[in-house]
Amino acid sequence: MKSNLYRKPIQLLLFFLMLSAPGRTIAQHKPIMFAATDVKADMAYAYETLQKAHYNLYAYVSKRDYDAAYDDLVKSIRKDSLSMLETTMLMQRLLAIGNVGHSEVDFPAASYITYATQGGTVLPLELAFEDGKTFVRKSYVPDSSVQVGDQLLQLNGKPVRKIKSAIHPYLSAERPYFKDAKLEFWSFPRYYWAVFGQQEAFKVKVKHADGKRSTHTLEPITVMGYEASRGGEILKNERSFKYIDDVAYLHPGPFSSAEPDGEAQFKAFVDSAFADINTRQARYLILDLRNNAGGHNTFSEYLIAYFADKPFRWFSDFTVRTSEVLKTQTRKQFPKAIPDDYTRQILETPDGETFAYAQTMQQPMPEEQRFKGKVYVLVNRQSYSMAAVSGALIQDYGFGEIVGEETGDTPTLYAAQFSFQLPRTSVELKVPKGYIVRPNGNEKLTGLIPDHLVRDHLLDEDDEVLRYTLDKLIRPLQAKQ
Repeated sequence: MKSNLYRKPIQLLLFFLMLSAPGRTIAQHKPIMFAATDVKADMAYAYETLQKAHYNLYAYVSKRDYDAAYDDLVKSIRKDSLSMLETTMLMQRLLAIGNVGHSEVDFPAASYITYATQGGTVLPLELAFEDGKTFVRKSYVPDSSVQVGDQLLQLNGKPVRKIKSAIHPYLSAERPYFKDAKLEFWSFPRYYWAVFGQQEAFKVKVKHADGKRSTHTLEPITVMGYEASRGGEILKNERSFKYIDDVAYLHPGPFSSAEPDGEAQFKAFVDSAFADINTRQARYLILDLRNNAGGHNTFSEYLIAYFADKPFRWFSDFTVRTSEVLKTQTRKQFPKAIPDDYTRQILETPDGETFAYAQTMQQPMPEEQRFKGKVYVLVNRQSYSMAAVSGALIQDYGFGEIVGEETGDTPTLYAAQFSFQLPRTSVELKVPKGYIVRPNGNEKLTGLIPDHLVRDHLLDEDDEVLRYTLDKLIRPLQAKQ
């Protein structure tokens, strides 16, 4: 299941960060404008194509309600021309109507970068959403008026819940819990700007750890300063392998790579890690899938094969719907030769019909290479797509125990995402062509529920999930040995 979740906009933002380094000169970008007639034409094309290409556009919203929401969006266009930001946000709302996480338009990164080059500013607070409350995760306020861990109650005179209800319609997700996770991922300051525009100041009402409440007026921070200070994105792309005392810890990074030999590099990294684990005869392995974008099953299956004790597969049922636009994109991706049976079925199945993909079972590694100790898999609400699916696979087959919090993404889901551009505005739409049921056959609309529930606050440097795994799960077992 291929999913390049958020890769392109993140690359743009990283490029922007590079340009924002001291001493760099940044060119001013001219605003891109589209005639309203072109935007409406693209909206019509988008909705028509969604009905043909989406695996199940009306899975959670009736066609009648989707049609009505589409009509309302078209009627909301009352200007002769729209900016790239306005156009992108309209398309976001169009795809988010269906409440399917993999049917989406990404955050308008290009417009945000243009805004940054013009001296744009944003809220100087990074926020996290937990148990219906909003907390400050990072504060870029020069004084101590608002601190990490404070609960944000109001912003510019509005309760935070009302602000979130205004932003949620732009975020494609099956559940409010997942929408909040995506808002954390893209970052609240960015989305607050995208929806409400630039603000001269931010009046905030907060509740401190001691229960006291206070109100403050905060000066905005430049986008340049915000991006340079926040320390990168929530998703963690680096691969790492180490030992915490005698416990092996493996952070594989996303199950994808933009490099031509990315899959080979990933497999070499995994091979090296498990060779070392077996040489040291480690008894415990912590596999960290938190803050993971997901990716392709060829990566995740190779990793899991090192500690699987029986043949496995990442789904119990996987069906794909073909369409003209999917075939066009597939031919562009593979112009010379059809690489596998899966691609062949996409191209040969009549438009609008579905086929069940019968992938063969993945075999475990040879016994002498396998890790036979105990495996703990860490997940949180930022474990996306194939990361959540892989955790469910490990749980369903009994290959390990899951520790952390419920994932935002669901292990039974509409996914196998592909993308296409609109003809007049070039906005990129991401669409799920497949429906995947987790290995145990459970189709309930819920995230991956860990065997050991531990809240991952994302508010400070304290790693609650890792500490719990070591202190509450592994150390007591070691003491008995």
